[in-house]
Amino acid sequence: MSHFTLKPLSKAAVPSALQKAERYRLLNEPAQAESICRDVLAVDPENHDALHALLLSLTDQFGARADVVREAKALLKQLPTDYERAYFEGVIHERSGLAELDTNRPGSHYTAYEALRLAMTCFERAEALKPAGNDDAILRWNTCARTLMRDASLKPRPEETWDETVD
Repeated sequence: MSHFTLKPLSKAAVPSALQKAERYRLLNEPAQAESICRDVLAVDPENHDALHALLLSLTDQFGARADVVREAKALLKQLPTDYERAYFEGVIHERSGLAELDTNRPGSHYTAYEALRLAMTCFERAEALKPAGNDDAILRWNTCARTLMRDASLKPRPEETWDETVD
């Protein structure tokens, strides 16, 4: 494995770099956006826009990379408000569930349902903490609800029962 010393971004380039990160996310190039966000955070560790974009670029990669869910969850601690922590935790669960659904593995519909329901719980918590005029958590909650209503295969895992009379 090669080792390189990364070149630092100038602080003056941060706004432009964040625009590029958003553009790369929109172009479905989340690894490029992730790299840019890491460069911004290296020179401006408190930059909340970069942290938000990094979290979203990681969630864009759910299903493609196994390590990103854990890393995205670890970033939640760096968010400055309870609202942001609840909201982005919901985003992580929502996108994790949707990525699981895309796998078509046995049981993935149950796992996706559970993740979407966890997301909805997080969005409800965020809604209670939201800044005035910010209904983002409501929009995400409604999207999760519509996904669950649209796909009849998304349902709770059946409870396992054991027949103790069988020997």
